[in-house]
Amino acid sequence: MRRILVTGASGFAGGHLRLALRAAFPGVVLVAATRGERVEGWDEAVTLDLEDPPSCIAAVHTARPDAVVHLAALAETAASFRDPQRTWRVNLLGTLAVAEAVLAEAPGAVFVLASSAEVYGLSFQDGHALAEDGALRPANPYAASKAAADLAVGEMALRGLRAIRLRPFNHTGAGQTDGFVVSAFARQVAMVAAGRQEPVLRVGALDRWRDFLDVADVCSGYIAALRRADDLPRGAVFNLASGEPRHVRGILDDLIRMAGISPRIEQDSARLRPTDVVRTEGDARAARSALGWEPRVPWATTLATVLADWQARIG
Repeated sequence: MRRILVTGASGFAGGHLRLALRAAFPGVVLVAATRGERVEGWDEAVTLDLEDPPSCIAAVHTARPDAVVHLAALAETAASFRDPQRTWRVNLLGTLAVAEAVLAEAPGAVFVLASSAEVYGLSFQDGHALAEDGALRPANPYAASKAAADLAVGEMALRGLRAIRLRPFNHTGAGQTDGFVVSAFARQVAMVAAGRQEPVLRVGALDRWRDFLDVADVCSGYIAALRRADDLPRGAVFNLASGEPRHVRGILDDLIRMAGISPRIEQDSARLRPTDVVRTEGDARAARSALGWEPRVPWATTLATVLADWQARIG
């Protein structure tokens, strides 16, 4: 590969992926696709707006990629309930616009789609680890839009798109916004520890189990997909999961202990989802077999990194 285009390059995962790509593919030109915001560390940049299909065509034409990693999306579940129509426009129609642009302007390029384990939704209620053949039963607008995009890209593979679909489970790391549970906990804990917030943590549902990964392990999955692309069938799909669900209340307790604080915990109804599942667990044996991928970052390291990041951000 000579040129790799990454959409959503200015986002949380995009920054981590840039470092991973630089290490994995030295000498490759890394092209950032953003909505116009400034990004550092990329070789080139193009403007791409998922709500403007002509900009997608122009961006791919200018980038001339050998591979595209499509990260860009509206990814906060809570926000998807507030504006489901925009979530659908960006996550489904935007993905279609980028994929169609790749077919038209760079038909030989590998297209790696960052899908989501949220697509399984209510299927997690069956109580066992889900593999890629699990039924797609999304339980929120974000998940539904990602499931539709996932299926659409799978169909486009039948029309020639060199697509690989990855379904990462919950992941976190330095730089994540507080719209996601671990980062939201870490921010509040850091604020309390610094004396910048009263010793009260406002939380959503704590009696949940989630299969978490470090963002670095998810990025290594994207790298593995790019490396093995020539050996994979078009439209291949892989879970990226730890296979070890973690109790959300336990994660909060660990962060509190690490920060050395004793706050009061209050449930905030605004942080509860209208629909939710109690436990998620992924089966990633296919990724281990076909991609040689497995998670490597210890969970304790991930938590410490997220907390330290928030402590640095708030000063």
